[in-house]
Formats: sequence, structure tokens, C-alpha cells
Amino acid sequence: MDNSKTVKIALDVFGGDNAPDVCIQGAFQALSEDKNIILYAVGEETVVNEMAKANDRIVPVVANEVIGMAEHPVDAIRRKKTASIPVAARLVRDEVVDGFFSAGSTGAMLSAATLITGRIRGVKRPAIGSVLPGFNKPTLLMDVGANADCKPEFLFQFAKIGTVYMRSVYGVENPRVGLLNIGEEDEKGSAFAIETNKLLKKKLDNFYGNCEGRDLLLSNFDVVVCDGFTGNVALKTVEGTGKLMFKLLKEALMSGPKEKLSAVLLGSKLKELKIKIDPDEQGGSPLLGTKGVFVIGHGSSSAKGIKNGILEAAKTVRCDLSKAIEDAIK
Repeated sequence: MDNSKTVKIALDVFGGDNAPDVCIQGAFQALSEDKNIILYAVGEETVVNEMAKANDRIVPVVANEVIGMAEHPVDAIRRKKTASIPVAARLVRDEVVDGFFSAGSTGAMLSAATLITGRIRGVKRPAIGSVLPGFNKPTLLMDVGANADCKPEFLFQFAKIGTVYMRSVYGVENPRVGLLNIGEEDEKGSAFAIETNKLLKKKLDNFYGNCEGRDLLLSNFDVVVCDGFTGNVALKTVEGTGKLMFKLLKEALMSGPKEKLSAVLLGSKLKELKIKIDPDEQGGSPLLGTKGVFVIGHGSSSAKGIKNGILEAAKTVRCDLSKAIEDAIK
């Protein structure tokens, strides 16, 4: 991956619960950290023009509307053509920019990517991948929300796409693929899980069997596939458990003088742990299988989350992922 390659990334300045303030801060942080990013700030005219005045690597793009989290994604994309998400998606489609990051509506991002830019040739269903912090290496979980109902062949493609992603973006030479299930044995799970297991075992050289929920973070697999409903529940459970464990640990270390001294002695290790379980460290989840690069951030993203989402989009662009996925699917 060539980090010196200049890339153009669109940012939805009004996407997310805390926009536009955190988006503005995150944009400047990303530009400071990566000198080879040109940022297309998409949003309300006054705001994006002010951003462009403050940094000559920001290009203002006016969008007159915002798609709300509660709006029906497909209807909103068709009705609000001048909203920030469809405006930025058209920039990707027309190759004005190389990638797009938004902490706005996940459904709208999926709809815009599918309806405006289209799927990579051969891809049946795009999927959202989320990189989880494993014991000693990251694990890609997909799908985490794009496809609530799936067929076994969809998960087969998720496995192929996820393999390409981990090899291209994270440098894993031979990613180990697992199927999220309720037991390790091939015969465990629903009829859908059993059929999917058989298909992956037959057609995928790097399939290593079922992955139970408790093994998801133990780094036994590099890619774990599932339907979007199961994946989203698993992802939110992992995030919630991480937050709870850190709160309980903090409470225990603040409970008395000796405990506080222990906290001081463990300071650097606690900081490392907090960073490892912080969703803002990843920045966003890639939408894999559509033309162009789309990265979806948490609605509650902080400025750090916005920064890392922009950097994640730039990193993915530099890997030429779309071409690699198309080759793998063919």
C-alpha cells in the first residue's frame, strides 16, 4: 500500500449525532495526520465554505438537506437528491472522489451506494464489515447490518470478500474464515447454518469451521461471516460488554487509596486497554461489494472517530480494494 498516494475523500459534514462540530474537528485532525488527503466537505454552504477557507486541502460541496436516522433510506435517497449522502455518493460514482465517509444513516449509506454507484460485478449483496479487536490480532465480522435475511451463497461471497479485505488492508497472507454459529460441530445450528457450513467447506479453501460467540475475540479466525441481523447483535453486544468491563474496572480502581495507587501504576496499560476497546479507534465500518469506497461511522462518533473514519477510507482506497474484490468474485 502506497501511503504517499494522494486520495480524495468526501466527508458528510452533517452526518452523525454530534455533527457538524465533531465532523469539522475530525476533518482538520485527519488532514493534519495524513498530508496526502484532499477532503471534499459536503454540507451546508456556510459551514463548508468556512472549512475551505481554513485549509486549502478542503473542497466545499454544498448539500441542502440531511437524511435523518429515522427516515426510510430508499425513499429518502430518491426524494432528497440534494442531501449530503446522495450528493457525496454521486461524487464517488462520477470519480470526482475516491471514497466517502459518513457517520450518518447506515441505511441511507447502503441505499446510496447500491442505487447510485452500484454493486461490483458479480456481487449478489454488499455487506458491512466491522473490524473487532482480537486477543492478538483483529477479526473482521461481516455482515453487521446490511442484510438481515441471507442465503448461504451470500455468506460464501462475504467470506471471499472478507478474505480479500483482510489480505489487502491488513496484510493477512492467508485469512482464516469462520462461520458464526452456536457450536463448533458441523451439524450444529439452524438449517441455514448447516447448509452454509457445507457450502463453505466445499468451496472455500481457507474455511476453518464454525466460530462460537465466545471465540469471536480470541483471534482464532481472521474473518467471521454471518447474516446481518446476527452480526449486528453480536457487534453491539461486544461493544456494550467492552464499555461495561471498563466502567467496572474503573470503579474498582477508584474505590480506595490502595486501589487508586494501583491505577497509577497501571496507567499506561489501562490507556492501552481503553484504546483497544474504543469504537472510535476503528473510525468506521467498510461497506464491501459496491463500486467505490464507502465507510460508515457510528452515529455517536467523536472527533477522533471522524478522523479515524476518514483515515480508514483513505487506507482502503490505497489498497485498490474494488478491483481485488471483482477479481476474487470472478
